[in-house]
Amino acid sequence: MNNSSEHESPTLGIVTVSFGSERVLPAFLDSVAPSTRRSYQLVIADNKPSVDGGVTALATAHGAEYVPLADNPGYGGAVNRAVEKLDPGIRWVLVSNPDVILGEGSIDALLDAANEDERIGSVGPAILTAEGELYPSARRVPSLRMGVGHALFANLWPSNRWSRAYRNEWDESARDAGWLSGACVLVRREALDRLGGFDESYFMYFEDVDLGSRLGKAGYRNVYRPNSRVVHTGAHSTAETSERMLREHHKSASRFLSRKYTGPLLWPVRVALRTGLAARAFIEGRRARRNS
Repeated sequence: MNNSSEHESPTLGIVTVSFGSERVLPAFLDSVAPSTRRSYQLVIADNKPSVDGGVTALATAHGAEYVPLADNPGYGGAVNRAVEKLDPGIRWVLVSNPDVILGEGSIDALLDAANEDERIGSVGPAILTAEGELYPSARRVPSLRMGVGHALFANLWPSNRWSRAYRNEWDESARDAGWLSGACVLVRREALDRLGGFDESYFMYFEDVDLGSRLGKAGYRNVYRPNSRVVHTGAHSTAETSERMLREHHKSASRFLSRKYTGPLLWPVRVALRTGLAARAFIEGRRARRNS
């Protein structure tokens, strides 16, 4: 426990997931304390425990609980294991990638927004790239038409209306969103427990889309507050397995849309969607191999 007196019980939990993240974790951990004046409980789940104990040492140095996961249940599964370690009194959970650097006061800004309305289930910050560009992290829940259009034209025609609608690139004001990027998001613990946490059938990608969608269906709001700012330095953990991650991304997209549009009448559409996404994954995989 950190930022707290000996007898103070924190209501904020902070969880992150490591996968060979020893290089980027120190910057994230160093940014936690300046991001909030509240007391907090910090948990690190490790999907790739190292033999040299590097993440263990980092956890110890920063007062975090270390949770090694040799079976690697994926990002959402690891978050769920970390949340299980949080004290019962934790009311809010910040879920963050390890390659994020939290801005000064960023968590407090999210908590201030979260307490505006008991219907708020999650709050997301403005996420900047390492180059300082704003990443579209508050988006609409993809529809079938939007999903197909984005899948088919995102690379050939980046400014197409389906991709723009999905990314909400034109609206960076404080607002409600369909879902918020899981790279850094504050989630109401009660809502997270009610929904059973992240859906672990998504090994990687779309677990945040699914969570935002389920929060909305349960009557909660997902709100975007750009006065809270963080920096996402990059997807370091997927650099060596980019082709596999491309396949995982398209597989998760297909799973989400297929679950959203059920019923026998939509079976041909689901087959066409899966075929199109698989073809796009194959094409992008070949492009990644040529560029590597």
